[in-house]
Amino acid sequence: MARRVAVVGAGISGLVCIKVCLDEGLEPVCFERSDDIGGLWKFKESPEPGFSGIYRSLVTNTSKEMMCFSDFPMPADYPNYMHHSQLLRYFRLYAEHFDLKRHINFQTTVRSVRQRPDFSTTGQWDVVTVNRDGEEDQHIFDGVLVCSGQYTHPVLPLGDFPGHETFTGRCYHSWEYKDADAFRGKKVVVVGIGNSGGDVAVEISRSAEKTFLSTRDGAWVVGRMSTNGLPLDMTAITRLTHVLTLLLPKALVNWVAQRDLNHKYDHRLYGLMPRHRLLDKRVVINDDLPGQILQGALVMKSNLQGFQGSALVFEDGTVEENIDAVVFCTGYKTIFSFLPPSLSWGPDGEMTLYKRLFPPSLECHTLAIMGLIQAKGPIMPIVEMQARWATRVIAGLCHLPPQETMLSMQLIIAVTCLFCFLSYSCPKQAALQVTYISYLDFIADEIGVRPSIFRLLLRDPVLVLKVFLGPYTPYQFRLTGPGRWAGARQAILTQWERVAHPFKTRVVYEPETRLCGLCSPWMLTLVGGDLVVTIFFCLIYLGFFF
Repeated sequence: MARRVAVVGAGISGLVCIKVCLDEGLEPVCFERSDDIGGLWKFKESPEPGFSGIYRSLVTNTSKEMMCFSDFPMPADYPNYMHHSQLLRYFRLYAEHFDLKRHINFQTTVRSVRQRPDFSTTGQWDVVTVNRDGEEDQHIFDGVLVCSGQYTHPVLPLGDFPGHETFTGRCYHSWEYKDADAFRGKKVVVVGIGNSGGDVAVEISRSAEKTFLSTRDGAWVVGRMSTNGLPLDMTAITRLTHVLTLLLPKALVNWVAQRDLNHKYDHRLYGLMPRHRLLDKRVVINDDLPGQILQGALVMKSNLQGFQGSALVFEDGTVEENIDAVVFCTGYKTIFSFLPPSLSWGPDGEMTLYKRLFPPSLECHTLAIMGLIQAKGPIMPIVEMQARWATRVIAGLCHLPPQETMLSMQLIIAVTCLFCFLSYSCPKQAALQVTYISYLDFIADEIGVRPSIFRLLLRDPVLVLKVFLGPYTPYQFRLTGPGRWAGARQAILTQWERVAHPFKTRVVYEPETRLCGLCSPWMLTLVGGDLVVTIFFCLIYLGFFF
């Protein structure tokens, strides 16, 4: 009899968990509070307490080839960066293709998840749910995958700002924000310069009389486009760039990258200059923020200090009068109220997780927290790899280190977080950070699906160049091992064709091209030879795939 696994939530994490449970011969039973799939990416006209909220204009900041599920490429005609409605359509295609919805119980809330009395020997859980009619049901499961997300409980830190009770305008959290209509003709302050803060400030600045963006630390701001207008993440996130950042001095890499970025717009001149270096913290992805600053529609301000009636006071001593609204883009509190209190520590219920996935204090590792992580890369491939690993652990096909070993690693985690705190003003954010490629490769090793560059070099030299030099797309984790997909190689070889496809909407004139002196055949051969030698020595030095 197949082991039964409870999947809490039917967003992106829940859908992929259902799918990989089926792949591993497990029986998934998903509980979703709403009446539809999509989670965070399901737009709602009005915010609902306990649910995620997104704004009407939201567009992905990771491209379709980098963020798709590893065995289900997005349609070629999809734009490289999608509106949230189009991404939701992709999730519907995924759910339909793998017949996932039949495993979902909609309008069903998980009230509690507790270890059974014989948990130490069985690893089983008692799960209590409440259905749409208010009826309570009790279930026994062999495993639990928590996919309820981390963007459901907004943090509105009014208590940190003296005089807020005297403010005559209105305070919002970005969780409530839908569009800029309510701010037309008003003076607005946006607090926080993460990706949401940048998007919200830019959109409001197109309608408001004046918009101010208040930031504590500043940020490095990059656009979605790279060289030749290609998606930034496809050119920046590669195995080669990862190896080079490990080999080269970090100070040098930061200097080169910051210099290149400042050639587009000087961050110091634009009031964006952060205290940290480029590689030390996540960048803000926004195509329009510098332009709005350039034309005066958006004004950068230092950290908010307090309120004085309708005026706002900032740390540099400046005051902005007659402010109508303040939008706080100040993050979320992660709450899993249905889980055993013993899994949490700290005043806000923070969780220590082995490899950001498994609670190390459990005797049996049959529970995993999906997606409680941040990285400089798309989240969907991370969640899919977490799901593939967690389901194999629950199925008994992969094994974790002894409990004592994982518990002892809490000290290492704490030390790592201490170093992260130097770059991250928010300790909770620092604790969630992982290095994108290193983290995915570690899980891939645990599952047995990490591609061997050395073996590929002997067997498929065309493919090895795509895998090592090309974008770090998720298809490469379906080339071999458990869950191998026969279409993975072709998906990798054609990924740039799918990038180009949505651009081909008209026939364009293509003039004859001639090789200039710098692009002569002998020069290309020399450059290509140097590149091969560089790659070869990178591989030998790091010993990654031997």
